[in-house]
Amino acid sequence: MKKIYHLSSCTTCQRILKELDPLANFELQDIKHQQITAPQLDEMKDLAGSYEALFSRRAMLYKARKLNEKALNEEDYKALILEHYTFLKRPVILNDGTIFIGNSKKVVGAAKEAILS
Repeated sequence: MKKIYHLSSCTTCQRILKELDPLANFELQDIKHQQITAPQLDEMKDLAGSYEALFSRRAMLYKARKLNEKALNEEDYKALILEHYTFLKRPVILNDGTIFIGNSKKVVGAAKEAILS
């Protein structure tokens, strides 16, 4: 499967999508307008190894809800990501059984290399 979960209003996601272009074979899912389903999240978790790896601690709601003061477990991470799209670390790129999570230069570089090869 070739799919990218992103947020169209995020300038970082927009920049990364332009950097990875052309993406003719990829399905793009704007997570703000098309909510992530539990089966989609489970597929991402299976590739990533945990829900925590998919969770963004940079989300404004993370501090607003004082989640940084709580001990979260895997079910908490899953529920939070399904509850609100901002808890997903973005973008998430699925490329034929390989997952790339987040926007670090290293991750984006590896995704670009995998996509273009």
